[in-house]
Amino acid sequence: MLFSYSKHALEQMNVRSISIEQVNTVLQNPDKIDIESEGQYIFQKTIHLEERNYLIRVFVNVDKAPPLIKTVYKTSKIGKYQ
Repeated sequence: MLFSYSKHALEQMNVRSISIEQVNTVLQNPDKIDIESEGQYIFQKTIHLEERNYLIRVFVNVDKAPPLIKTVYKTSKIGKYQ
C-alpha cells in the first residue's frame, strides 16, 4: 500500500532520526495497530536501534487517499503502549 507523508511527519522523522525505511517496516509488518479515532490508526513496531529496543509509532489518517502519515516518533517506554 502506498502512503503519503505530511510535512510535519517528515520534519519529525528528521528531528528524531527515523528513516523512511524504518517507517516502511512498521507499516508493512506492524506488531500492533490501534484505532485512536475514526480514520486515525496508529501502527507500531518494536525495532532494535543503537543497541536498544525502541517502539516506533506511526500515526496515519486512513480516510485520505492515499493514507496520510501525520506524525512519527520512537520511544524506549515500550510497555506503556503495549
